[in-house]
Amino acid sequence: MGVRIRSAVIWRSGSQIVGQAVMWMSTFLVLRLLTPADYGLFAMTQGVLALAQILNGFSFAASLVQAEQLDEKRVGQVFGALILMNGSIAVAQFLCAPLAASYFHQPLLVHMLRVQSLLHLTTPFIIMPQALLSRDINFRTQGRANLAAALAGAITAPTCALAGMGVWTLVLAPLALFTTRAIMLGLLGRWWIRPRFGMKGAGATLGYGGTMLIGDMLWFVQTQSDVIIAGRHFNPHMVGLYAEGLFLTQILINKFVPALNDVAFPAYARMQADRQAVAANFAKALGLIMLVALPCYVGLAATVEPLVLTVMGPKWIEVVPLVRLLAFAMPFLTLHILYPPATNALGRPRISVTSAGAGAVLLPTSFMIGSHFGPIGMATAWLMATPVLVLISSTLSLPVIGLSWRQLGSAIAPPLLAALCMGAVVTGLDRLLPPMLPVSRLGILISTGVIAYAGFVALVARPLAERALAALRGNRPPAAA
Repeated sequence: MGVRIRSAVIWRSGSQIVGQAVMWMSTFLVLRLLTPADYGLFAMTQGVLALAQILNGFSFAASLVQAEQLDEKRVGQVFGALILMNGSIAVAQFLCAPLAASYFHQPLLVHMLRVQSLLHLTTPFIIMPQALLSRDINFRTQGRANLAAALAGAITAPTCALAGMGVWTLVLAPLALFTTRAIMLGLLGRWWIRPRFGMKGAGATLGYGGTMLIGDMLWFVQTQSDVIIAGRHFNPHMVGLYAEGLFLTQILINKFVPALNDVAFPAYARMQADRQAVAANFAKALGLIMLVALPCYVGLAATVEPLVLTVMGPKWIEVVPLVRLLAFAMPFLTLHILYPPATNALGRPRISVTSAGAGAVLLPTSFMIGSHFGPIGMATAWLMATPVLVLISSTLSLPVIGLSWRQLGSAIAPPLLAALCMGAVVTGLDRLLPPMLPVSRLGILISTGVIAYAGFVALVARPLAERALAALRGNRPPAAA
């Protein structure tokens, strides 16, 4: 199992890293060609798409991963449900696009949302093979398909932007990515199974998937309510600034942590009979993830100004104060989203539902208050609400996982101390540097930060670093994520 998990982590996270590197080269080129208003309009459509994705049946496919045994009938029923659900979602989005455009006072959203409804037609042919491959902890095939999809999206985006297509660049690139992923999973996965549209005998699947669906819907409320609220109160330029500031700070959460969770869920499910193993592996995984995540967040806050000027250009300078606030909220959100794979795999999806319900009340309330103070108020709402949210989710999840508060603190404290010390060094150096080109300043700060963090890790987190290196080399079984 340890070898399989290590291989899965390498393929899932490795393909994610390579794919994102390709996408980022494309994304940051497009950022220079488009305007904040273009990204603001696109962000407004994402609330609708995110709700549709919650309803796309992924939670029912997850039941296939969690189940100890499967048969062809059960798999076919899930596939049939995916086809019916996503076909209905595509039609509903096409018909309801004028309502969303009216809410945001942006007529162009009608056409954008109707084209984006095509995304849902590809969804069953992505979710189904991913679930079957994940159950077998086979992420090599998924990784190859994801790399091909990332390349398709990375080529489409700058091509459209250079052709002067404006905001349509952001619509067509994901369509190319999703379609390519569906085709490649079909060709490489060879997974095809006959869909069944009768649900007789699917009580266990519907029960587990339905509970997870409720949690997913509550997660939608807590993660998408900010743009829905901002889109109503701000103009597209302000929404674009806020959305891209959030994009920068959530790169790790949105792109890399989910990749690890994809491996963690089936891994925890396979060891669910041994709760001590789940607790031990969760603690190890948490320490390793924070060893990487915390310096990224602290380093982003310390270097955001030269980073934005170098990568995004001067027209995005207004995102700097937003990113500095958001960066310190992200460690709390990272911990919050690491719990559900463990509790769901242990057959307790109601834990993540309750936790998501708390977030669905806490975060939108904070955003409503923060919206009166512009984008800065929205960023402050994240910083104020996420510590409370992670306190709730930890209180609910730790007893189920079998981890104590002391063990939680022991896993997080060493990388946190090293990251904060590194941040202090980088911030101090930044104040001493003379005026220079942003790219030179950024290079000096990043180099200093890497050296400083390595030194502080050697002082306060050496065992954790040695464990990370050993896991990469395969000298011992890695953490479950």
